[in-house]
Amino acid sequence: MRILHLLASPAYSGPAENVAFLAQAQRELGHAVTIAVDRKRPGPPNEEPIVPRLQALGLLDEGGLELSVKSTPRGLWRDARALRRRPVDVVHAHFTHDHLLARWARPKRTVLVRSLHAPRSLRWSLPAADGYTVPTGELAHRLSGRRVQVLGPLLDPAFRPVADRPAQQRALGVEARPLIGMVSNLQPSRRHLLGLEAFSRLLREQPGARLALIGEGPLEAELRARSSAADLQGRVHFAGYQEGPAFVRWLQALDEVWVLGLGNDWSGRAAAQARACGVRVVAVREGALEQFADALVEESEPDAVVRASLGGARRAGEGIDNRVVAAEVLALYAAAGAPR
Repeated sequence: MRILHLLASPAYSGPAENVAFLAQAQRELGHAVTIAVDRKRPGPPNEEPIVPRLQALGLLDEGGLELSVKSTPRGLWRDARALRRRPVDVVHAHFTHDHLLARWARPKRTVLVRSLHAPRSLRWSLPAADGYTVPTGELAHRLSGRRVQVLGPLLDPAFRPVADRPAQQRALGVEARPLIGMVSNLQPSRRHLLGLEAFSRLLREQPGARLALIGEGPLEAELRARSSAADLQGRVHFAGYQEGPAFVRWLQALDEVWVLGLGNDWSGRAAAQARACGVRVVAVREGALEQFADALVEESEPDAVVRASLGGARRAGEGIDNRVVAAEVLALYAAAGAPR
């Protein structure tokens, strides 16, 4: 099967990692797979650019698509013309721009599948496709009557427990009992300010705790100002943006991760990564987080986060096999009419 993923993003963040590992697993199952991405916009300053990462994986599409929301009408026309000529069996669109382009210009006898990565993509104006994937069963229910499949997170095998977590913490200079982390871009939807208020209260019960904020973003100055207050001073570590092996090392060093809000990827990938590293997960009831959380925060208020953190319970969970997930998506393609 010849598969072309469309991902109109210049950054290796949000759904991009899931798309890359899906494409990689599909290729390992014997299919010809590439990913076309935004070639016009520079990547955001606080996120990893996607082109070098896909080049390293051998997945970057070189079919001449600009694939950008900033394309001019002439650029869109060139993309439509180039896509219409592509000899592919499946076009798998991931963002609205990708879906609209594919609706206008998919090659003849090509199956079109759309992935919805967050609820905001499910609107009355959703263009038609031969099949859809969604991150949660609730979204699948809202697409009742269409060919739809729940697509969970896919993981890099590098996410696994470290043999000596205290030694990992010492190596990173953040030894604590416990070390709690928040792993995301520093923006309002991730509720870092709620995390800081909850952590301030948690310190009354666990004075040896430390909080690591792993990421960068527009809220950093405000978060640093709050962290300089007397109740938090010296207890919050700003680790900055981490990628690749460095990000894995930080995640492995954590005793617990707080996921208090989601952005444009509702698959619960950060929680799944943490669980794969043996890290306890405290999460709000959003997207697919419930599937991976050891403890759920039922209310978006500090005491609820503290209660969930202090509970300490862990639950068993199955690992994620990328090839199994990829095979399920391939079955969706076949059900939609793609050759096996």
